[in-house]
Amino acid sequence: MYKAFKYRIFPTEPQKELIAKHIGSSRFVFNLALETKNAAYISAKHNYSAFDLVKQLPELKKELPWLKEVNSQSLQQSIQNMDIAFKKFFKGSGFPKFKSKHKGKQSFSIPQNVIVENDLLIIPKFKEGINMSLHRPTKGTIKSATISVTPTGKYFVSILCDTKEELPTKAPIKENTTIGIDLGIKDFAITSDGEVFENPKYLRKSQSKLKYVQRKYSKYKGKRTKKKLAKLHENVVNKRKDFLHKVSTQLIRENQTIAIEALAVKNMVRNHNLAQAISDVSWSTFVSMLEYKADWYGKNIIRIGRFAPSSKTCSNCGSINKELQLKDREWTCSNCSSVLDRDVNAAINIKSFALKNHLSGEHRLKNQDELLTLVKVLTPEAQPIGSAVDG
Repeated sequence: MYKAFKYRIFPTEPQKELIAKHIGSSRFVFNLALETKNAAYISAKHNYSAFDLVKQLPELKKELPWLKEVNSQSLQQSIQNMDIAFKKFFKGSGFPKFKSKHKGKQSFSIPQNVIVENDLLIIPKFKEGINMSLHRPTKGTIKSATISVTPTGKYFVSILCDTKEELPTKAPIKENTTIGIDLGIKDFAITSDGEVFENPKYLRKSQSKLKYVQRKYSKYKGKRTKKKLAKLHENVVNKRKDFLHKVSTQLIRENQTIAIEALAVKNMVRNHNLAQAISDVSWSTFVSMLEYKADWYGKNIIRIGRFAPSSKTCSNCGSINKELQLKDREWTCSNCSSVLDRDVNAAINIKSFALKNHLSGEHRLKNQDELLTLVKVLTPEAQPIGSAVDG
C-alpha cells in the first residue's frame, strides 16, 4: 500500500533559487513536450510516446544549457506526467493544459534517490540537505517526492512511501451497517440516520475581509497586495481541508458502507448563481477523501447515478413528487401523507437505491456464474480434428 507523508521544509536562499529553477525547468519541459505532441499529432497524426520525448532531452540541453543545472530525472518525470495526463484524456478526463507560472500548483517531482536523514531532506542537486520539520516519521520504503511552494512562499515536500502493507479486506455490505449521504450547500452533508454536518462556508465568511484587503492595498501594486490576498486564501483552504478530513474520517470510522450520489460538479458550477457556493463546499475533494480512506480501513463506497430522483421520491412508499422545487425543504407525500425533510429523505433514498443496485449486480454475477457452469456441463468436450470415430 502506498501512502504520502507531507512535511514543511525550510530551504536556504540559494536552495530557494535552485528550487525555483527546478520548478521553472520542469514546467518548461512539460509545456514543450505537450506542444510537440500536439503538433505532431495534428500535422502527421503521429503519436509521440513519453520515451520518444525523453530521448530528445540531451539535444535540448545542448541548445538550452540552463537545463543542465537541474536534476535530469525531474525533467524526465515532467514528461511522464504530461504523458499520463494525455492517457487520462483518452479515458474521459479533460485535455491536458499548459502549465502557468502564475496559476496552479508550483512544484517539481523527484522520482528516485530521496533520503530523509536527521531532519534533512537529501535529493539530487541538494546533497547538503534541506531542513525539514519531521513531525512524524515516514513509514516503509521511500519511492518518490514532490516539492511544492505556496503563493505565500511556504515550501513543502510530499514523500510517497511503499508501506509494504496489504489493504484490508472489504467489510461485507449489509443494510444495517450502511448509510446514505446527501451532499448539499445549506448543510454540507446529511446522513440517512438524520445526522447533519453544517456547512462552515469558509469562503463566504472571508469575503468581506478579502474585499477590505483589496481596497486597502489597491494603491500598492504588485507583491504586497498579492501576498496579503494569498495568505487569506491559504487560510480558507487550510480550514476547509481540515474540516473535510475530520468529517470524512468520522464517517469512515463509524460506518461499514457509505452510499453517495455521483455529482457532475463541472456542470453544476456553470450555474453562476451557485458556482461560488459549490466551489466552497469542495464535494469532489470530500468524495476523494472518502474513497481512499475507505480503502485504508476496509470500508465500502457505493455510488448511485446522478439522475436518480433521490429528493423527489418518497422514502416511505416510493411515490414520486414531480412538482417538488429546490426551495421546498419539507414536503408531504400525496400518496401516504408522510411528512418528509427534503435532505434526510434524499439520503435515505440514496442508501436504498445504492443497496438495490449492489444486490442486483450481485444477482447478475451469480446468474452468470450459474450459466457458465451449466454451459460447461451441457457442452461436450471438443475433440481434436480428425479424431472422430468412424460409424
